[in-house]
Amino acid sequence: MDATTPGPLAPDVLDREDLRRALAEHDFAAAFALVKKYGGLSQNRIASACHLTPGKVSAIISGRQQVTSFDVVRRISDGLRIPGNLLGLSPRPWETRKADDDPPGQPSDERPRTEEVPWRPDATVDLAADLTRSDLVMDRRAVTRALTGAALTGAALLDPLEGWLQPATESTPPRRRGRLGVREAEELESTARAFRAWDHRYGGGLRRKAVLGQLSEVVAHLDQHQAPPVEQRLYRVMAQLAGTAATMAWDSGLQRRAQNYYVLALRSSHAGGDRIFGANVLAGMARQMLYRDKPQDALELVRLAQDGTRGVAGPRVRAMLHTREAWALSAMGRATAFQRATTQAAEALALAEKDEEPYWITYFDEAELAGVTGGRLLDLARQGSRQHAEAAADEIRQALSWRGPEAGRSHALDRIGLAECHFLLGDPAGAAAEVHHAVEAAYATRSSRVRTQLGELYPYTVGHSASRPVREARDKIRDLLSN
Repeated sequence: MDATTPGPLAPDVLDREDLRRALAEHDFAAAFALVKKYGGLSQNRIASACHLTPGKVSAIISGRQQVTSFDVVRRISDGLRIPGNLLGLSPRPWETRKADDDPPGQPSDERPRTEEVPWRPDATVDLAADLTRSDLVMDRRAVTRALTGAALTGAALLDPLEGWLQPATESTPPRRRGRLGVREAEELESTARAFRAWDHRYGGGLRRKAVLGQLSEVVAHLDQHQAPPVEQRLYRVMAQLAGTAATMAWDSGLQRRAQNYYVLALRSSHAGGDRIFGANVLAGMARQMLYRDKPQDALELVRLAQDGTRGVAGPRVRAMLHTREAWALSAMGRATAFQRATTQAAEALALAEKDEEPYWITYFDEAELAGVTGGRLLDLARQGSRQHAEAAADEIRQALSWRGPEAGRSHALDRIGLAECHFLLGDPAGAAAEVHHAVEAAYATRSSRVRTQLGELYPYTVGHSASRPVREARDKIRDLLSN
């Protein structure tokens, strides 16, 4: 079966709300089960249509394996005749042409290559095109469904990323010749830098569509055969835009979308030969896992980044990676290992010089190190250590005194952390005062992460109804979260 062969699913099956919901969330365990029940297809028929083995289909239905490859998603779409929009894909070839458009016997260009999307530049461009097209047309209902999409964890996340350590394989150059010059590439780099700075200051997804539009433009240029130096710069721009899209999606609560863009950013860095930025992307993915209470996955991601940049990473990048390592260790309750990693971060940062490293890592300075260290000491303090709570408060105060206005989201998170330190230290009045500062800072951002952290602070304000300051702080949090 190929992309021009009529698929076996009837229209009434595709109209089922439960099937559409499963397809939108890429829950193929549920989708295949529904196809079996209502479409009358056996596992063998599904496997044959989608170019999968029956054992693979069985493992997917049982939940032992997940579909994480866009290549496999495309094969499912083509084999079962599922319109691309139901799976977050661009329209499939058979949706826009009649079956007799292809001469008899001509092979389809949609035949499967490998089970996972290959670490090849042209495959990365295809992945970017699918992501941006589906995201730019996502309506409110689709956004609501996307909010429920869970990020991958464990082997399903980690194993496909091993390709980052391998050299990029060759791809066939596009037939169309591009005419983009160095100056235009520099303008695209400046735009990517501006979007990154905006996200760092304000957070949230207000400009996410603008970032995706710019990303789509870069994809269009890469779909042409550019001069090699320009092409490499375009892949690096695509990596930076995809990284910004990932953090914006995360700030908007779109966990799975964020992860998809992180993977795109990593693959784009790989295609552009930018191993250092790739390590930064892996650190972002590790942070996402830490917020998802998956410290072991985070530690694996950090170590993958460290392995891939050993001997080439500058001091700020090394320091940042050590803090991610320390974060994972503190979440696992390993206080001694946490202290070791934190010391290594401080030692690496002490070697940093101004303008020595890429612009995107310059944010990692003494203020950032203090803020991250304070947050991790706070993790340990939640386990009942007053000493850690005091140390956390000292570090966070240092961070607040050093941070500039460009770090709006970090400033808000610091304030929330400091308020929690006061609660843990038995100082509700001091905590209430910090809550007021935290809420004021939160209003200046559009970050769902900030609001989530405020929501986790809220329980500390319950049970202090006799205290007017705490009661007022509770009302402040409630007012912000209700907007």
